[in-house]
Amino acid sequence: MTATPIRVLLVDDHAMLRAGFRTILETQPDITVVGEAATGADAVAQASALHPDVITMDVQMPDMDGIEATRLIVADPEVAAAIAIVTTFDRDDYLHRALEAGASGFLLKNADAEDLIAAVRALAAGDGMLAPEVTRRVLARFAATPAAPVAAAAPEAPARPATVLADPLTEREAEVLTLLADARSNAEIAGALYIGEATVKTHVSRILQKLGARDRVQAVVLAHRLGLA
Repeated sequence: MTATPIRVLLVDDHAMLRAGFRTILETQPDITVVGEAATGADAVAQASALHPDVITMDVQMPDMDGIEATRLIVADPEVAAAIAIVTTFDRDDYLHRALEAGASGFLLKNADAEDLIAAVRALAAGDGMLAPEVTRRVLARFAATPAAPVAAAAPEAPARPATVLADPLTEREAEVLTLLADARSNAEIAGALYIGEATVKTHVSRILQKLGARDRVQAVVLAHRLGLA
């Protein structure tokens, strides 16, 4: 039985770029482009109407930027699409805002065709997609940004302890999370811990559930914010 193709919505205000992405993606038998949008507002409407699995989202567009569109799409309980920000600009503020908005990937427009295809497949599988060097850079920024304070602290108040989860991570899950935070793949984690990749996937799934995270990218961001990694 043939698997259902990954449904992709392309969002960019340049028609030529959308056409190029469509050509690249539709060479793959497991991917189909179900729609295109040229503005942020149109992206929100198309996501609601088409229910894609993955959305490639430009940042700078007329009427609403891609980050705000991402925020609105992620907030819609009827839409389950994973969103990859695709931009010309390798900027930390874009990375930070995109992940805060709920994006699961970040890709530059000069990436190879293979990278675009790999990103779509990774997001459809529930994984995030950030290049290792980008991951480390943005997570360093998240780690340096404290979570919103509960109340104003006294001048000499001790640092707050890490957040305690209702369902704490096991020792092995904490080890897996630490390696995720170092941008390791499942295969690399399996090799480092001398366990099978299937076991790694099980641990990652449990980590996502315990943290309430959509994917491994958000899990690592949350882990840094909560002092768990």
